[in-house]
Amino acid sequence: MAILDSNGRLFGKVNILDLGAGLIILMVAAAIFLFPGTSGSSVAQLGVQTAPVEVDAMVRGLTASDPQALLRDLQASENVDVIIRNQPYGQLQVLNVQSLPRSVAVPQPDGSVVAEPDPRPELNYTIDMLITLGGDAQITSDGPVLGNSKVKVGTPLELEGQTFRFNAPVVGVRIQQEQPQG
Repeated sequence: MAILDSNGRLFGKVNILDLGAGLIILMVAAAIFLFPGTSGSSVAQLGVQTAPVEVDAMVRGLTASDPQALLRDLQASENVDVIIRNQPYGQLQVLNVQSLPRSVAVPQPDGSVVAEPDPRPELNYTIDMLITLGGDAQITSDGPVLGNSKVKVGTPLELEGQTFRFNAPVVGVRIQQEQPQG
Protein backbone atom coordinates (compact mmCIF):
# COMPACT_ATOMS: atom_id res chain seq x y z
CA MET A 1 0.00 0.00 0.00
CA ALA A 2 1.38 3.41 -1.00
CA ILE A 3 1.70 6.24 1.51
CA LEU A 4 0.12 8.72 -0.94
CA ASP A 5 -2.43 7.51 -3.49
CA SER A 6 -3.45 9.08 -6.84
CA ASN A 7 -6.22 11.19 -5.18
CA GLY A 8 -3.80 12.88 -2.74
CA ARG A 9 -4.86 10.87 0.30
CA LEU A 10 -2.49 9.57 2.97
CA PHE A 11 -2.83 5.79 3.33
CA GLY A 12 -6.02 6.06 1.24
CA LYS A 13 -7.99 7.66 4.10
CA VAL A 14 -7.10 11.36 4.74
CA ASN A 15 -6.68 14.10 2.12
CA ILE A 16 -3.30 15.78 2.52
CA LEU A 17 -4.80 19.30 2.02
CA ASP A 18 -7.39 18.69 4.76
CA LEU A 19 -4.65 17.45 7.07
CA GLY A 20 -2.53 20.58 6.40
CA ALA A 21 -5.49 22.91 7.06
CA GLY A 22 -6.30 21.06 10.28
CA LEU A 23 -2.71 21.36 11.50
CA ILE A 24 -2.65 25.11 10.80
CA ILE A 25 -5.92 25.62 12.73
CA LEU A 26 -4.57 23.55 15.63
CA MET A 27 -1.31 25.58 15.74
CA VAL A 28 -3.19 28.90 15.71
CA ALA A 29 -5.48 27.75 18.54
CA ALA A 30 -2.48 26.55 20.55
CA ALA A 31 -0.67 29.86 20.01
CA ILE A 32 -3.69 31.85 21.19
CA PHE A 33 -4.10 29.88 24.40
CA LEU A 34 -0.49 29.09 25.24
CA PHE A 35 1.08 32.46 24.34
CA PRO A 36 -1.46 35.21 25.09
CA GLY A 37 -0.48 38.71 24.03
CA THR A 38 -0.48 41.92 26.05
CA SER A 39 -4.00 42.88 25.04
CA GLY A 40 -6.49 44.01 27.63
CA SER A 41 -6.28 46.77 30.16
CA SER A 42 -2.75 48.01 30.67
CA VAL A 43 -3.80 49.39 34.06
CA ALA A 44 -4.18 45.81 35.30
CA GLN A 45 -0.53 45.05 34.57
CA LEU A 46 1.68 44.58 37.60
CA GLY A 47 4.16 47.28 38.49
CA VAL A 48 2.30 50.13 36.76
CA GLN A 49 1.78 53.09 39.07
CA THR A 50 -1.24 55.33 38.54
CA ALA A 51 -1.83 58.78 39.97
CA PRO A 52 -4.28 61.62 39.44
CA VAL A 53 -3.08 64.23 36.97
CA GLU A 54 -4.25 67.69 36.00
CA VAL A 55 -3.78 68.77 32.40
CA ASP A 56 -4.05 72.40 31.28
CA ALA A 57 -5.08 72.93 27.65
CA MET A 58 -5.22 76.33 25.96
CA VAL A 59 -7.67 77.31 23.26
CA ARG A 60 -6.80 80.40 21.24
CA GLY A 61 -9.00 82.09 18.67
CA LEU A 62 -11.89 79.60 18.75
CA THR A 63 -14.65 80.99 16.56
CA ALA A 64 -18.27 80.56 17.67
CA SER A 65 -21.49 82.43 17.00
CA ASP A 66 -22.00 82.82 20.77
CA PRO A 67 -18.66 82.40 22.58
CA GLN A 68 -20.14 83.08 26.01
CA ALA A 69 -22.75 80.32 25.57
CA LEU A 70 -19.97 77.94 24.51
CA LEU A 71 -18.00 78.93 27.63
CA ARG A 72 -21.07 78.26 29.81
CA ASP A 73 -21.66 74.87 28.13
CA LEU A 74 -18.05 73.87 28.73
CA GLN A 75 -18.15 75.04 32.36
CA ALA A 76 -21.38 73.07 32.90
CA SER A 77 -19.84 69.90 31.44
CA GLU A 78 -18.65 67.45 34.07
CA ASN A 79 -16.61 65.42 31.56
CA VAL A 80 -15.38 65.81 28.00
CA ASP A 81 -14.40 63.16 25.48
CA VAL A 82 -10.69 63.40 24.71
CA ILE A 83 -8.74 62.35 21.63
CA ILE A 84 -4.96 62.38 22.11
CA ARG A 85 -2.82 62.43 18.95
CA ASN A 86 -5.78 61.17 16.89
CA GLN A 87 -6.30 58.22 19.29
CA PRO A 88 -9.57 58.15 21.28
CA TYR A 89 -8.81 58.09 25.00
CA GLY A 90 -12.14 58.33 26.77
CA GLN A 91 -13.30 61.00 29.17
CA LEU A 92 -11.53 63.44 31.47
CA GLN A 93 -13.17 65.52 34.14
CA VAL A 94 -13.51 69.28 33.54
CA LEU A 95 -11.99 70.89 36.64
CA ASN A 96 -11.86 74.54 35.57
CA VAL A 97 -12.56 76.75 32.55
CA GLN A 98 -11.11 80.25 32.49
CA SER A 99 -11.82 82.80 29.77
CA LEU A 100 -8.69 84.68 28.74
CA PRO A 101 -8.87 88.35 27.71
CA ARG A 102 -8.02 89.38 24.16
CA SER A 103 -5.86 92.48 24.33
CA VAL A 104 -3.67 94.61 22.11
CA ALA A 105 -0.49 96.50 23.01
CA VAL A 106 -1.04 100.29 22.82
CA PRO A 107 2.05 102.53 22.84
CA GLN A 108 1.75 105.58 25.07
CA PRO A 109 3.19 109.09 24.45
CA ASP A 110 5.79 108.57 27.21
CA GLY A 111 7.15 105.46 25.38
CA SER A 112 5.51 102.86 27.64
CA VAL A 113 3.13 100.20 26.39
CA VAL A 114 -0.27 99.43 27.91
CA ALA A 115 -2.46 96.38 27.23
CA GLU A 116 -6.00 97.41 26.26
CA PRO A 117 -8.99 95.27 25.21
CA ASP A 118 -8.90 94.59 21.47
CA PRO A 119 -11.60 96.80 19.86
CA ARG A 120 -12.00 94.81 16.62
CA PRO A 121 -15.68 93.82 16.19
CA GLU A 122 -14.90 90.40 14.67
CA LEU A 123 -13.45 89.36 18.03
CA ASN A 124 -16.98 89.27 19.41
CA TYR A 125 -17.13 85.83 17.76
CA THR A 126 -13.85 84.42 19.11
CA ILE A 127 -12.77 83.18 22.50
CA ASP A 128 -9.51 82.26 24.20
CA MET A 129 -9.65 80.00 27.24
CA LEU A 130 -7.62 77.84 29.58
CA ILE A 131 -9.21 74.49 30.43
CA THR A 132 -8.03 72.31 33.31
CA LEU A 133 -8.86 68.61 32.93
CA GLY A 134 -8.34 65.85 35.48
CA GLY A 135 -8.10 62.08 35.49
CA ASP A 136 -5.95 59.09 36.44
CA ALA A 137 -2.84 58.40 34.40
CA GLN A 138 -0.17 55.75 34.38
CA ILE A 139 3.07 57.19 35.68
CA THR A 140 6.10 55.92 33.78
CA SER A 141 9.75 56.98 33.80
CA ASP A 142 8.86 59.07 30.72
CA GLY A 143 5.98 60.88 32.46
CA PRO A 144 2.21 60.46 32.62
CA VAL A 145 0.44 58.28 30.06
CA LEU A 146 -3.30 58.49 29.28
CA GLY A 147 -4.44 55.46 27.33
CA ASN A 148 -1.38 54.65 25.26
CA SER A 149 -0.30 58.26 24.71
CA LYS A 150 2.25 60.28 26.65
CA VAL A 151 0.84 63.60 27.78
CA LYS A 152 3.33 66.45 27.89
CA VAL A 153 3.36 70.17 27.12
CA GLY A 154 2.65 70.51 23.40
CA THR A 155 0.64 67.29 23.05
CA PRO A 156 -2.40 67.96 20.81
CA LEU A 157 -5.76 67.19 22.40
CA GLU A 158 -9.17 67.21 20.75
CA LEU A 159 -12.02 67.93 23.16
CA GLU A 160 -15.60 66.96 22.38
CA GLY A 161 -18.85 67.60 24.22
CA GLN A 162 -22.50 67.70 23.32
CA THR A 163 -22.28 71.05 21.48
CA PHE A 164 -18.57 71.46 20.72
CA ARG A 165 -15.49 69.81 19.27
CA PHE A 166 -12.17 71.66 19.04
CA ASN A 167 -8.41 71.25 19.34
CA ALA A 168 -6.39 72.44 22.32
CA PRO A 169 -2.68 71.82 22.92
CA VAL A 170 -1.46 70.90 26.40
CA VAL A 171 0.28 73.82 28.16
CA GLY A 172 0.75 72.25 31.60
CA VAL A 173 0.77 68.84 33.30
CA ARG A 174 0.71 68.33 37.07
CA ILE A 175 1.00 64.91 38.72
CA GLN A 176 -0.92 64.96 41.99
CA GLN A 177 0.44 63.16 45.03
CA GLU A 178 -2.12 60.86 46.58
CA GLN A 179 -2.84 61.50 50.24
CA PRO A 180 -2.06 58.56 52.54
CA GLN A 181 -5.21 57.02 54.02
CA GLY A 182 -5.37 56.80 57.75
